[in-house]
Amino acid sequence: MNLQKLSPWNWFKSERADRAAPVTVEPRQGELSPLLGMHQELDRWMDGVMRQFGMPSLESRFDEMSSLLKPQLDIAERDEEYLISVEVPGVDEKDIKLTLDDDRLIIEGEKRQESTTKEDRYQRIERSYGSFRRVLDLPGDAQPEEIRASFSHGVLKIQVPRSGEIKAQRREIPIQ
Repeated sequence: MNLQKLSPWNWFKSERADRAAPVTVEPRQGELSPLLGMHQELDRWMDGVMRQFGMPSLESRFDEMSSLLKPQLDIAERDEEYLISVEVPGVDEKDIKLTLDDDRLIIEGEKRQESTTKEDRYQRIERSYGSFRRVLDLPGDAQPEEIRASFSHGVLKIQVPRSGEIKAQRREIPIQ
């Protein structure tokens, strides 16, 4: 079941738009550009076929790899505010940046690798390190000038107050 369909507001439309831009590879000097073009066209064709049968596209499988360091978040709606909780374990507060760009809330940061010594001989490495970025589109009833954020135990909590204007347009329709 796709829970996004039940969501009253699409918080992630800008984030998806950034990913949806098709990536085209320019041929390097000496490459056979007709073969590269055929390869890209075949990839697009296969994605279309896979989507028709409800299978994940190749693009979404590669997207899973790029989302290894994409912090998970919860968005709760309350009468007076939205509460956004972002999991960022192993990240210091000083390595997180929260900005507002028009009606887009941008959460950026970096998870840094702990320093290692020459004596460390890793048997396995599963943890991911690097930069991350989440972009949330604020709903129309959000009050961006009143946003507050706090950080504790690897969780960034963002409170987005709501105005009563748009909320008042919602009404229940009796069924007869």
